[in-house]
Amino acid sequence: MTEKIKRYRTSYLMVAPFLVLFFILTVIPVFIAIIYSFSSYNVMQSPQFFSLQNLFDNYLRLFLDDEVFLISLRNTFVFAFITGPISYVACLLIAWFINDLGPKLRAWATLLFYAPSLSANVYFIWQYIFSSDANGLLNTFLMNFGFITEPILWRNDTQYTLMVVIIVQLWLSLGTAFLAFIAGLQSVDRSLYEAGSIDGIKNRWQELYHITLPSMKEQLLFGAVIQITNAFAVGTISQELIGRPSPLYSAHTLVMHMEDYALAPRFELGYACAIAVVLFSVTLGINQLVRAILQRGNKDA
Repeated sequence: MTEKIKRYRTSYLMVAPFLVLFFILTVIPVFIAIIYSFSSYNVMQSPQFFSLQNLFDNYLRLFLDDEVFLISLRNTFVFAFITGPISYVACLLIAWFINDLGPKLRAWATLLFYAPSLSANVYFIWQYIFSSDANGLLNTFLMNFGFITEPILWRNDTQYTLMVVIIVQLWLSLGTAFLAFIAGLQSVDRSLYEAGSIDGIKNRWQELYHITLPSMKEQLLFGAVIQITNAFAVGTISQELIGRPSPLYSAHTLVMHMEDYALAPRFELGYACAIAVVLFSVTLGINQLVRAILQRGNKDA
């Protein structure tokens, strides 16, 4: 072990700053949140920790007394199980098609697809598209072509609010995972394709399944973690497009519910930490499940 550390000491030194920041900004806050979730804490006073008999009061309150939490939990799961897989596959396929372009065209195409995830004013565009009056872009289009006779309340009707958030999230989903897939595709050994053609691979889909995907398993795992985390951490999109709170909490998510209790006027930090711990546990559990499935698929391949 000591010899290995000496051999790779330069590498360890290079990753040390990240590990230190990760431990301070991520690991420690997670443990603090877990501890505070067993307390009543309002920021102004010291945390009042529950007795052993009432230790899980915050969690019992979540699942037994908080109807909005259950609605938020359902919305978050629906949102994540729709946007997560679709955005993951979309990132992979678009990166796969872009990878065959020339270097300059590939760079411009990558920027074109990646840019929406960087835009700070993207919500104004979608607010105009899904405006609930007759001047909204989508309503105008549908009315002009006779699909509807009166404007649809896209951002006010509970039938459509979550769908609107899902559509916008899918449009924004070509982010970090997309870049990771581009990098993974660029690193695949081209000689493998020549060997594959000799062994009987006849088309690009067979190349993708038998050569490309097994050769970029690290990027696939990384992309899965990123997409799942982003799917469960949604909050800003719903708040900007639908409002806070959304009509009948139809687009309310766990992140928004946590912020409702953590920020003014409630400042119920103990309860908010309990929500955060539930969200963290769900995200971690789904991530581990997906990682196990992908790793098993790689072994079978």
